[in-house]
Amino acid sequence: MFEFITDEEERGQVGIGTLIVFIAMVLVAAIAAGVLINTAGFLQSKSQETGQQSSKQVSNRLQEVVTVGQVSGSEVTAVNVTVTQAPGAGEIDLENATINWIGPSGTETLTHNSSGADGWEFTTVAVKNTDDSNTVLNDADDRFNINFDLGASNGPGNLQEGQSVTIKINTMAGATTSIRFTVPESLGQKTAVEL
Repeated sequence: MFEFITDEEERGQVGIGTLIVFIAMVLVAAIAAGVLINTAGFLQSKSQETGQQSSKQVSNRLQEVVTVGQVSGSEVTAVNVTVTQAPGAGEIDLENATINWIGPSGTETLTHNSSGADGWEFTTVAVKNTDDSNTVLNDADDRFNINFDLGASNGPGNLQEGQSVTIKINTMAGATTSIRFTVPESLGQKTAVEL
C-alpha cells in the first residue's frame, strides 16, 4: 500500500551525482594542466632560441688589429683592415659579411667579391690561417686582411689628407663591428700609412 523511500536510496543518488561532478572537474583540471605544460615548454624553447641568437649577435664580432692605407702621391688609394675574431667569437665567414663604407663621398654597401653582386666590392686575403679556409675566421690566431680598392669601378675614389671614414662590418650572425679611421694631415713621401 504505502511505499516508503529510505534515506539510503536518496543518499545513493546524491552520491552518484557528486561523483559525476567530481570526475568532470578532474577532467577539466587535467586538460588545463596539459595546456599549461605545453605552453610552458613552447615558451621555454623560444626563450632559449632568442637567447642563443642574442648571444651570437654580441659575441660573433670581429676585432680590428690594424688599418693601413696605401699611398700614392698625396692620396690614399687602397685601405687594408686586418681583423681577427673578438674574444669568445665563434666561426665567422667573411664571404657572408656585408660592409657599410661611410666616407666623404657618401655611403656604400659592399659585399665580398665572390658574391657576384654588381658594384664596388671588398676582397679578403689570409695573413695567418690555421686551416685551408679562404674566408673563414675559425681560430683565435687567424688574421685576414679586408681590402678596399678605392679607385675601382664604382669605388668612392681616393682619400685626401685629413678625410675620415667609418666602416661597419656586419657578420652573418648579425653582429656589427664599427671601425673609424682618419687619413693623416700630411702623407709626405710615404708609400703606406697606418690609419
